[in-house]
Amino acid sequence: MTITLILLLFLAVYLFLQDARFGKAPTGERLSIIQKSPNYKNGKFENEHFTPDLTEGYTMAGVLYEFLFKRKEHRIPVNPIPSIKTDLVNLSLDKDVLVWFGHSSYFIQIDRKRILVDPVFSGNASPIAGTTKAFKGTDIYTVDDLPEIDYLLITHDHYDHLDYKTIQKLKPKTKQIVCGLGVGSHFEFWGFSPGIIIEKDWHEKIELDANITLYTAPTRHFSGRAFKRCNTLWLSFILQTPAFKMYLGGDSGYDTHFAAIGEKYGPFDLALIDNGQYDVKWKYIHNLPENVIQAAKDLKTKRLFPIHSSKFPLANHPWDEPLKRVTELNQNEINPIPLVTPMIGEFVELKNEEQKFQQWWKNLK
Repeated sequence: MTITLILLLFLAVYLFLQDARFGKAPTGERLSIIQKSPNYKNGKFENEHFTPDLTEGYTMAGVLYEFLFKRKEHRIPVNPIPSIKTDLVNLSLDKDVLVWFGHSSYFIQIDRKRILVDPVFSGNASPIAGTTKAFKGTDIYTVDDLPEIDYLLITHDHYDHLDYKTIQKLKPKTKQIVCGLGVGSHFEFWGFSPGIIIEKDWHEKIELDANITLYTAPTRHFSGRAFKRCNTLWLSFILQTPAFKMYLGGDSGYDTHFAAIGEKYGPFDLALIDNGQYDVKWKYIHNLPENVIQAAKDLKTKRLFPIHSSKFPLANHPWDEPLKRVTELNQNEINPIPLVTPMIGEFVELKNEEQKFQQWWKNLK
């Protein structure tokens, strides 16, 4: 009887993992290209420097126990997160703006092109429905609220950055996709034409348009859906036009790559950097707030936009701690970097360095 139950459990898990939401691992010619990458070693992609999943002295069992039985207060806000519903469909192409949707999803319009980064509009950051739900007030946008997208950028294939339901709805609106090596396998499996998928390694250049150039760069993180890890590449982007330069940071722990990117491509007009869902226990794969400030200095950015917060409870810190801590740390700097902290849906004027933002998270429970 016990053996039968175990077999049935394994069968149920196996069948569940065949669902389309998990995507498809790279095979064939795509896998051959991956295997030639200098960043692919011992059957997987590796970071520039040794990157353990957990900080020394911690165990996965301990992390799980704390997450399940010692959750901190205020991980999830009681009141709805304030947000603004902006009409993006009828937005004039003459406006150079950024609109944040919470966490690491945002829309950029620059030089008359529309760019969407890591969109998650399903209300969930997990393959299991209802397990990692978006905070109240953060899910006011849907794919229907978006115009046609010239370039869809994906930093890596984790569920809080690459959402199957959102991507499926985006299919008729998406003209071109740019992602790391191997990630295109998911898109092709989901019915996207291979002809619109651009997959790149770190340190590559993509001429998107006569006025828009993308460069790919490392982050310190990992990838994977289901049980397979690091079989696709995680990355960040440098977006450059004749008059503006942005760092679009994917998930990352702090390392020397920020300074290297700053030396090669900086200074930046705006940098979006991972700041949230962190813990000292996994500091190698997600920045702590103090790392965010240092990374901004390394990148030589004029303005800092801390992202990866305020939508999903993926860590054990209070929901508003990332914005509180990065703000306090920045205020204590001799030369504070202007922070970009919009509400969800609020216009960020890309070329207005004097634009001010409210600390909207204050006094919210």
